[in-house]
Amino acid sequence: MTKRRTKRRTAPASGSYPQTKASRGDWLQAALESLIEGGVEQVKILPLARKLSVSRSSFYWYFKRREDLLAALLRHWQATNTQSIVERASLPSRSIDQGILHIFECWTDDRLFDPRLDSAIRDWARGSPKLRGIVQEADDKRVAAIARLFRRHGYEAKEAFIRARVLYFTQVGYYALGVEESLRQRHSYLAPYLKSFTGQNPKPAHIAAFLKIAGRG
Repeated sequence: MTKRRTKRRTAPASGSYPQTKASRGDWLQAALESLIEGGVEQVKILPLARKLSVSRSSFYWYFKRREDLLAALLRHWQATNTQSIVERASLPSRSIDQGILHIFECWTDDRLFDPRLDSAIRDWARGSPKLRGIVQEADDKRVAAIARLFRRHGYEAKEAFIRARVLYFTQVGYYALGVEESLRQRHSYLAPYLKSFTGQNPKPAHIAAFLKIAGRG
């Protein structure tokens, strides 16, 4: 469960209108940065306009109101952090350890799963019952995708569900607690973690392939 530092994920790009220097993607990117750095209360039109060096009227070329921008941030989070886990869990795998290592790719690349964005969304949800429900749905979707992976490799339904929860909650806990470990430590834990999650000894070749993908092998 190594984490490779990558260039900050950018919001979906969109062409700018001729009347404004900032595109819709620029507004989304600025809003993402403000959400991560200071929380949802920092995602406001005028400060974002200043950040982008444009007039606030630029905002209204792309959004009718602030709530539309916040909704776009949520869609971006769902389309990246959640969808990356679902897609990686669905990739073909010859064995369960290889399947889980596909998921672990999310933990190594901020472009697939940005833990800072996930934490910011969860912080935001603490003040919004509606958003807490959306976050819970995302967690359930992620766990369900991982459980389906276990089911494809022969695990009984309830065991697959519990193993999926253990795997997912372990990683969420890493982020929530701010666990700091050297890469050497994390690499040394990879095989024991896989055995703990699956009940099977992982194949060294699969671990080597994962570390190569993660850029650390």
